[in-house]
Amino acid sequence: MARPIGPKCRLCRREGGKLFLKGARCYSFKCPLQKKGAVPPGQHGLRSGSRLSEFGRQLREKQKAKRMYGVLERQFRNYFTKASKVKRETGEALLQALESRLDNVVYRLGLAPSRSVARQLVSHGQVLVEGRRVDVPSILVRPGQVISLPTKGLKNNLVKESLKDEDRKIPKWLLRKGPVGKVVRLPKREEIENDIDEDLIVEFYSR
Repeated sequence: MARPIGPKCRLCRREGGKLFLKGARCYSFKCPLQKKGAVPPGQHGLRSGSRLSEFGRQLREKQKAKRMYGVLERQFRNYFTKASKVKRETGEALLQALESRLDNVVYRLGLAPSRSVARQLVSHGQVLVEGRRVDVPSILVRPGQVISLPTKGLKNNLVKESLKDEDRKIPKWLLRKGPVGKVVRLPKREEIENDIDEDLIVEFYSR
């Protein structure tokens, strides 16, 4: 399955904010955005004073969401198309679909330090949904379903470190006890911790 590749810190610099793509490193002094003078990549990164057009703002917001959740363009557009057909607000439905991805749920449960690590765990068959091995990171987890890790997954050093992190906050729409988690319900907009303006994404695809 296709996935975004390349330097992750470069993506954060391009969007001008943390996308939390590298786990604990994003909170350390090694993060480029912690340092003064961090600029967007490329030869025009130092250019200042330029203002984005309305289309530019919409595009950047869409790119930010794609990169944060590790989704490519076609798949992201499919999420939007499905979200536009439900009776809820399109922007909220879009974010709920992205949050319901298995790799994101594993990350939100604190079973992995980042979404990329969570995606790797799923791809390697180290995540169980309702006791059955699943190796598709993009599968949408439904309310009531239980996510757990097999013995092999629990031996992963990154998983061990993540489970030891007592400061990790588990969203209210999820429930975790040890290495076992459950999706209680779909998340409300205020429970989705990101700085994405979904209205700009809706405007982008509604042009």
